[in-house]
Amino acid sequence: MSTQVHADLTESQVEQISSDLDEPEWLLETRKEALSALDDLEMPDVIQTPGRKWTNLDALDYESLVDPLDYAQDKDRIDAEGVDVLSWSEALSEHGDLIEDHFGSVVDPQRDYLTALSTALFSAGTVVYVPEGVDAEDVKIRTTMNSQSLFNYTLVVAEESASVTILERQENGDTVEGNQYYSGVVEASVGENAYVQYGTLQNLSQGTYNYQVKRGHADTYGTLDWIDGNIGSRLTKSNVETRLLGDSSESQIVGAFFGHDDQHFDIASRVWHEAEHTVADLVTRGVLDDEARSVYEGVQDVGKEAWDTSSYQRENTLMLSDESEADASPKLIINNHDTEASHSATVGQVDEEDMFYMTSRGVHPEAAKNMLVEGFFVPVLDEVEVDELRDDLDQLIYERLRE
Repeated sequence: MSTQVHADLTESQVEQISSDLDEPEWLLETRKEALSALDDLEMPDVIQTPGRKWTNLDALDYESLVDPLDYAQDKDRIDAEGVDVLSWSEALSEHGDLIEDHFGSVVDPQRDYLTALSTALFSAGTVVYVPEGVDAEDVKIRTTMNSQSLFNYTLVVAEESASVTILERQENGDTVEGNQYYSGVVEASVGENAYVQYGTLQNLSQGTYNYQVKRGHADTYGTLDWIDGNIGSRLTKSNVETRLLGDSSESQIVGAFFGHDDQHFDIASRVWHEAEHTVADLVTRGVLDDEARSVYEGVQDVGKEAWDTSSYQRENTLMLSDESEADASPKLIINNHDTEASHSATVGQVDEEDMFYMTSRGVHPEAAKNMLVEGFFVPVLDEVEVDELRDDLDQLIYERLRE
């Protein structure tokens, strides 16, 4: 490995973070194991298309970006009736056994180099616990990063017949100059007949390097929907994944991104169909301007026992400049013939006929382009159940177009 950020990391630093959060011994040992595993772990897989490797995570100067004991942050949490939305220390005190059962059960703490680094160093934590039968809306989490680096961890546990919608925002404060590094890991466990929609809106500064993994398991008749909105950051490596483990479980992964200047997005969506009668829908739309770049990979993996599967995927990228670059790699892996599945991907520019139609009727070219871009995102915005997330994403798109 060409980059070794852990040259300056020590067990005592990990012990200090764990002590600050008043963690039990088992969790400290998990952190230490992740730290010691760094020597043997590779960087996360990045998306490659024929003849091109789009993202080079090894090239980042992690040693200058990561300060283990500086994790200044503001964390706002808004809960809903019947739901526990707790800081990490509070959750360990009130639901220690629950956390021990679920921590690392969905996202392997040593999945890759950057995930293990986050396991060893995470200091910003939230647990959302939805007990059996609780029906809740509008749980909100806002993370404001006020340090050079921040490692965030979120655990969502929805028990049988529970329901919850969650909105998470990520942004920077105004106290740090220079480049920053943000890492976020989300684990979601969706019980039998439970429903979780987890929406994120990432609007980090364009000096921030952003690595995120969101992964969930859905039990029988369970539904897990993800919304992954990416507007900010200099470089984003995002993975959103669902394993459909129970019969008749479902998942939708909705993505939206808008890049300008020299932003770079490496976005992957993946669903595993591992039981009967499972349904998945992957929808991503992105817009690129200036010299921004994006690469997308969507994978629908149908297992041998996944009878009567329905799985669909569509990705569309709209390019507003000749200097922007984009590619998409949708994939189907089908090991069961009783499957309905399809995928599509397009990359293109604003339709000249649409522009001609609008300008010939008196619409200014800039206004016409903005209207077409806003309309391009509508199929994604229509899938967002959380009104505040939909409105905020729509507003950020509006502002980006007029910068």
